[in-house]
Amino acid sequence: MQTITVEELKAKLDSGESINLVDVREPHERADFNIGGMHVPLGNIQTMQLDEIEHLKNEPIHIYCRSGNRSGQACLILETAGFSNLINVTGGMLAWQDRIKG
Repeated sequence: MQTITVEELKAKLDSGESINLVDVREPHERADFNIGGMHVPLGNIQTMQLDEIEHLKNEPIHIYCRSGNRSGQACLILETAGFSNLINVTGGMLAWQDRIKG
C-alpha cells in the first residue's frame, strides 16, 4: 500500500489527471462532504462485495475515508483480494477540509 497526502491528491485532481477514487465511508458521512469517486463502504469491502471495483484490480486506486484509518484497512483487505496498486489518502476528509478548505 502506498500513501498520498491530501495536497498531493488535490494537485493530481487539479491537473486533470484521471484518478480512480473510492470513498469507503458510510453514506451519511459522504452526504456531509465528499470529493467524488465511487462509494464502496468499508463494510462492503470487508464482506468482499467488490463487483463495483473489480475492473480496477490492476489500476491505481486512491482510497479515502474520514481520517485515513478505514481507508488503510480497506487497502489491506483489497491487497488480500488481489488488488495491486492501492493508495491510501492519509488524513482523509478531515485533513482535506482542514488543509484544502473544501
